Amino acid sequence: MELRQLRYFVRLAETLNFSEAAKALFVTQSTLSQQIKQLEQELDTQLLLRTSRSVTLTEAGEELLPYARATLSNAELCRTRVEDMKQLLCGTLNIGVTYSFGPILTETLVTFMKKYPKVKLNIFYRPMSELMEMLRNRVVDFAFAFRPSEPIPDVVSHVLFQTYLAVITGDMHSLANRHKVSLEELSAYELALPARGLQARNALDKIIERYPCQLKVRAELNEPNILLSLIRCNHLATVLAEASIHNENGVKAIPLDLPDNGMDGCVHTLKGSYHKRSMQEFLKILSNSVAIRERVTAWL
Repeated sequence: MELRQLRYFVRLAETLNFSEAAKALFVTQSTLSQQIKQLEQELDTQLLLRTSRSVTLTEAGEELLPYARATLSNAELCRTRVEDMKQLLCGTLNIGVTYSFGPILTETLVTFMKKYPKVKLNIFYRPMSELMEMLRNRVVDFAFAFRPSEPIPDVVSHVLFQTYLAVITGDMHSLANRHKVSLEELSAYELALPARGLQARNALDKIIERYPCQLKVRAELNEPNILLSLIRCNHLATVLAEASIHNENGVKAIPLDLPDNGMDGCVHTLKGSYHKRSMQEFLKILSNSVAIRERVTAWL
């Protein structure tokens, strides 16, 4: 059994399409088919059911898939550890980020890329639920997101900083000069909110469950840049974590006047996973960044 055969099998199991899998693997369909047949012959069992219209996994294929993924991950881990020892920092760093964390990371990304030009960065912006799935499947090495309301199996959350849920307005909005805003006061204004499923919206919805009120929601968006553009040039307000508008011009953050309004910004890693040297260095730079130091100081 070869790692190449397992890699081909995993990609085919993910796409269930010989043409797509072969294209992604940069091989011909005949080569892919031949390698899968050799794997099946060695295991003396059928892994895939093939028809002219579809490809599905057999029960044996379903059983093999998680072990094949783990084997490939461990093989990659061996390579990464050796390269880390030889070159200290090299290779690829895969980072998952929720939309709220984008402004916080910018300074660190620029610094890291200047200091370590040989390390390739792959940045994935996704909702929290998708990032945790990517983390469990080892698509990302670590993820930046707020602490989830419930612990996630096999995921360890390390707190980086604390922030708070805030009303975000344009500079000219009537709330812009307020020191805090209650939910009752907020209910008098029209809002454009982050879409359901995003962390700031989840936090707001949980607050409304505890303190019921009727908000005037004019729009819901899952794209933070467009959301902030609406806020800057409109009478609308929104609700986001204060950290979401780091270094953003033309907007103000006014804390929601509520108990337990804090939000923990975290680095999430897979329990027991190897931490690349490049990851360790990235987190060191991030911890010393202005964006993080400002928020740590604010809560001291």
